Amino acid sequence: MESRRSFIQKALLGGTALSMPFTEVFSSYSIMKSSGPKISLAQWSLNRAFFKGELKAIDFPDIAKNSFGINAVEYVNAFYKENSTNQKFWNQLKSKSDAAGVQNLLIMVDDEGDLGNPNTSERKQAVENHYKWINAAKLLGCHSIRVNAFGKGDRNTLKNSLVDGLGNLSEYGGKENINVLIENHGLHTSDAKFITSIIKEVNHPKLGTLPDFGNWCLNAKWGSTQNDKCTEMYDPYQGVTEFLPYAKGVSAKAYNFDRNGTETFLDYRRFLEIVKDSGFNGYIGIEYEGERLSEPEGIRATKALIEKVLLNLD
Repeated sequence: MESRRSFIQKALLGGTALSMPFTEVFSSYSIMKSSGPKISLAQWSLNRAFFKGELKAIDFPDIAKNSFGINAVEYVNAFYKENSTNQKFWNQLKSKSDAAGVQNLLIMVDDEGDLGNPNTSERKQAVENHYKWINAAKLLGCHSIRVNAFGKGDRNTLKNSLVDGLGNLSEYGGKENINVLIENHGLHTSDAKFITSIIKEVNHPKLGTLPDFGNWCLNAKWGSTQNDKCTEMYDPYQGVTEFLPYAKGVSAKAYNFDRNGTETFLDYRRFLEIVKDSGFNGYIGIEYEGERLSEPEGIRATKALIEKVLLNLD
């Protein structure tokens, strides 16, 4: 694996992010042709507003459509824990999304236990903790839940535990016709070769990936590459390439932008060329995680950048 310094020298974009209004920069890309890319919105892009109570989680489909012109969404379970087993709530949310003309794609699931826990009973409990989110995803008409492939132990122990945990969860997902997707979220989960070896061993059609453009830090949980602090990184472009054959979605992480609307840390053109060349035809989910722009500004900037790059790739 490359060191942070070595990788940046070889692969990443330079440039200093400037603070400026983004409406002018992106105005010419605000309207896409009908054959344009399929773009979705990850709820995490508005996490600060949801956690503060400035936005209501049940209104997310309307927010995506009315505020950003996006008609497909990816939910985050943290905002729905009190309703996790409430079938009436999920039916209500499905009705709201249908009324808004918004497609529900997946639920991102965190904090339900380690699917690679070396303790058999605790691993079994973690698997079962995810069942309610598979059930909720089915009620919403989603195709997947996103999980974390965390666990402990030496490499061999960890792999065996994850094969068992992810395999059992995929079996349950298969019964409900819901995919189980692994996202690169730091530590060993950002080692794409390791994760794909597990997927191959499990060998279940419902087990796949959700490659994220960011989150390739190998020595930090959650794997964020923001703020230039990661000292050991898996090559993001290699990782996305290795994950794409198993992908049911793509997460377009974004942190910061220069005055031309270019992401200053992640080479979007290179990423989107990889996605296009792979034949992937699903949704590219906006996941703005920056700090300099407001959340709505960051979402609009990311959306415009994806649209701009993909138009130029045609």
